Amino acid sequence: MTLDEATAPLRRKGRKGRKASKGHEGEDAGSTGSTGITGSAGFLRGVLWRRLARTNSWWTFLVLMVLVTAFSIMRPEQFATTFNLRNVATDAAVLLIVGVGMTFVIIMAGIDLSVGSVLVFAGVVAAKTMTAVAGADAGWGPILLGCLAGLAAGAAWGALNGFLIAKAKVPALIVTLGSLGMALGLAQVLTEGQDVRGVPTRFTDTIGNGRLLGVPWLVVIALVVTALGALALATTRFGRRTYAVGSNAEAARRSGISVDRHVIKVYALSGTLAGLAGILSLARFTTTTIGGHANDSLGAIAAVVLGGTSLFGGVGTIVGTLIGVFIPAILQNGFVILGVQPFWQSVAVGAVLIAAVYADQLRRRGLQRR
Repeated sequence: MTLDEATAPLRRKGRKGRKASKGHEGEDAGSTGSTGITGSAGFLRGVLWRRLARTNSWWTFLVLMVLVTAFSIMRPEQFATTFNLRNVATDAAVLLIVGVGMTFVIIMAGIDLSVGSVLVFAGVVAAKTMTAVAGADAGWGPILLGCLAGLAAGAAWGALNGFLIAKAKVPALIVTLGSLGMALGLAQVLTEGQDVRGVPTRFTDTIGNGRLLGVPWLVVIALVVTALGALALATTRFGRRTYAVGSNAEAARRSGISVDRHVIKVYALSGTLAGLAGILSLARFTTTTIGGHANDSLGAIAAVVLGGTSLFGGVGTIVGTLIGVFIPAILQNGFVILGVQPFWQSVAVGAVLIAAVYADQLRRRGLQRR
């Protein structure tokens, strides 16, 4: 036997040992890398959770879920039904559209008290146009003409508000308070204080009472407007400029943004959406309901603030407004089912609103201390 033949088993054993050692080293390295990745993921989840917990929208969502859960437990056979939840969504649809426009205004550090009256005025203009052209048997041509007239009326009021605020330098509170009275007064002048009836039945049956795949058209339209508003605010130059003007108007002006023009655009948008809300209200109730929207302006402002939008400007989301709109809608529906006096709804919404503004104040103070 040669020396090579005698030592061959030893060499093979040594190679196997080295391979096994390398395998263990690879496993150790893999387990270390896996631990590192897991640790990083846990850290990111912790950061995201802390950041989410500091947002007012998150806490508002929790309040909404608590309300839904509480009413579902107390009256499951009445509250937690598809029929009832569909009614809640339909009740919230008109206010949601107004709230989308109000979100842009408040993020810009403005205020619009006139949207409820603009809603009524636009509904009156739309109804008058439809009935004057063709009456209750009107086809889609006169209906579309009436809708365009209502939208134009809302946009005109909004643009007027924006012009007086941006160019005449009249405070937004005074301008929109004056528009609140003027728009409602002109609506009563046009109708002589009487609600307009005889709205085209095709319009009310389709938009007011019709459904798309089981979902009311009012809810579908409101969700589409909400989605478009969220995209515009989060991804477009218009949205970025709205945040910039609300955060610091002077800095926005020095960076090249035409602040006055943007203010007019935002208020025109708010008026246009109030006009759309008036048209949808007309479709749902088949009449102008002149006296039924006195609290819509305050309701929209409350919904926006409850959703986490700061009254000081520069902070807010459309998703937050979507959450905020459903709190008063759920409260109203739940109180009716429980047989509680509806006046308590105003008490509850007011308490939650104060809490939301207080939380916003605490957040701002925390940021200033850093």
